[in-house]
Amino acid sequence: MDKLHISLAAETVFHIGSFPVTNSLLVSLTVSIFLIIFAAIFSKTFKKIPQKTQNVIEIIVETFSDLAESIGGPKTRDFLPLVISIFLYVLLCNWIGLLPGFGSIGIKEIKDGHEVLVPLFRGASADLNTTLALALVSFFAIQFFGFSHHKLGYLKRFINFSSPVAFFTGILEIISEFAKIISFSFRLFGNVFAGEVLLAVVISLVPVVVPLPFFGLEIFVGFIQALVFAMLTLVFINIAVSHGEEVEPDRGH
Repeated sequence: MDKLHISLAAETVFHIGSFPVTNSLLVSLTVSIFLIIFAAIFSKTFKKIPQKTQNVIEIIVETFSDLAESIGGPKTRDFLPLVISIFLYVLLCNWIGLLPGFGSIGIKEIKDGHEVLVPLFRGASADLNTTLALALVSFFAIQFFGFSHHKLGYLKRFINFSSPVAFFTGILEIISEFAKIISFSFRLFGNVFAGEVLLAVVISLVPVVVPLPFFGLEIFVGFIQALVFAMLTLVFINIAVSHGEEVEPDRGH
């Protein structure tokens, strides 16, 4: 019986020149290509009278749209496409690691005197590199929409010499913004990686019937983590866009 092999870091499957392609990067690219192709096909088959697939997509979009508007009003429509894209990408990255073959199909190697199986496929969200990249996308999106809405006035949120309190509040805001990167990346990575380790251990001990409830739990956790990541991005962008508006006159009328 092969020794159970659990690696915190993603394993390299092959190289393109000197660039290492890991099993999680391979899956991440697969998810990205799938979403791009699906979006391209769907955009060409869009009809005024929706069919089955279009109904599902419209339900997802309308649900997010209603939720977003309940949080930040009509202006959230500007960054809703990004939020939905993040949700779908994270959701597929979380769920794809539960498919048959993930963790069981790979290359046998000798490590520390033991023969271990290096999987060809690994859930993308179970790699800290992927979750860190997503966190950076979210971070820069927050700053982009903040600057787009307030222009250079957005900097007053971080650099304000009007009073000592405002100055130190700005420093705390800077620390808070960079802390979001750590929070986003480690929360998603920790939950998904822990779930995959749990499944691997359970399957190695009792491979039949017993793992089924854990698969159900991981499907639910994967959905919740994708929703949390997307909603936090939505909330933080809304905060950046709305910053300082409480002291401005209402220009909507």
